[in-house]
Amino acid sequence: MPVGLKPKNKLRRQAAFLSIKKAREAAKRDERFRRKREEAKDLSLRAERQARNVPATIDSKRAWDEDAFGDEEDALGWVVDVERLAKRRRLEQAAAERTEGGGGVDDEEDGTLAKLRRRDEETGHEESREQDGDADSMLGFDSEAEDDASDPASSAAKKRKPDPPNRASSPTTSSATNLELSPEFLKQKFPAIFNPPPEPKILVTTSLHSSLHAEAEVLTTLFPNSTYIRRTAHAHAHKYSVREIAQFASARDYTALVILMQAHHEKKPDGLDIVILPSGPHFHFSISNWVEGKKLPGHGVDQGFIPELILNNFRTPLGLLTAHLFRGLYPQQPELIGRTVVTLHNQRDYIFLRRHRYVFRDKKETEKSVIGTDGKPVKGVESIKVGMQELGPRFTLKLRRVDRGIQWKSGQEWQWKAGMEKQRTRFNM
Repeated sequence: MPVGLKPKNKLRRQAAFLSIKKAREAAKRDERFRRKREEAKDLSLRAERQARNVPATIDSKRAWDEDAFGDEEDALGWVVDVERLAKRRRLEQAAAERTEGGGGVDDEEDGTLAKLRRRDEETGHEESREQDGDADSMLGFDSEAEDDASDPASSAAKKRKPDPPNRASSPTTSSATNLELSPEFLKQKFPAIFNPPPEPKILVTTSLHSSLHAEAEVLTTLFPNSTYIRRTAHAHAHKYSVREIAQFASARDYTALVILMQAHHEKKPDGLDIVILPSGPHFHFSISNWVEGKKLPGHGVDQGFIPELILNNFRTPLGLLTAHLFRGLYPQQPELIGRTVVTLHNQRDYIFLRRHRYVFRDKKETEKSVIGTDGKPVKGVESIKVGMQELGPRFTLKLRRVDRGIQWKSGQEWQWKAGMEKQRTRFNM
């Protein structure tokens, strides 16, 4: 059938479309097999292709504020990487000290430029190198096209879109949260969070008229040294407010109050409020995807050991404040004999909570070695593997509001409130 001619008969149109589709798929298959044969001869071609074809995700497009701006009263709204900001300030301070020391101008410029270049390599912001990579990749593509002009197998490759430019991959860094980089103004504003007691004592309760007694008991196993008390004795008893419960808990040496909120029209958890006693602040989280431990496939049973705590990817001032909040809910000395770990992983302002039991075992012959962040096997543990068993519960948290004090009425003064930023690539934690 000639190209561009559309048959009037429906069955012939369907047959023509199927024939075109088969030819297109055959050309793609031939191109894929040809690339596979070439990569088998030269392994560097595959590495270059994988480095080029890095998918663009929302995480890779994350937008940061260039620097801390505004009053420190609004510091929780700053979207700055605290670790990167601390590195830059250390470099500026070192450059200033070197200038005051009377060093040579040329030496000072060379040293500062070297440090700035090293910092850019660490943070992955190499715009000039990306432009050079674009030019090199374009030249390489033109030369390849001229060389393959006489090759009939390259006719399909000409029709497809050109490959994206070869961009230098950003250096892989650890996602662990560095709690030592907490800003001083946050420590002064929230001293109860940044100076937690070594042995926390937590009171767990629910919202008014709640039936989530089993879920609240599960939270007592998640937070060590915690006690669950029902909000009211019966339906006609006095309805205690959050402030009254906080006063009751503070008088009995409790350090934190955890309130499990129930959805309005469903018997499932909908929110989690955490109050630092005796006078706040008050954190409001929403809960989604609650799964009990007994519903997890191959789940384990909690043995009551104090777990280890892993905090991942909390980078902004608000993220560090949230990380210190959860750190204060767990004792500082875990029981390593229990091999239990609680993980709080932040990604796109969603906090994924998981609890596992781990065990070290010998690696089988059919298993691969442990791979590090650089894509290479980690030295020293080639014959060791880690087995993990989830204990539960698992759920997802999202921070909605941070109140100055303990909530007592609508219109409470808030320190930070979610939903004020509409840019999809700007994350608060």
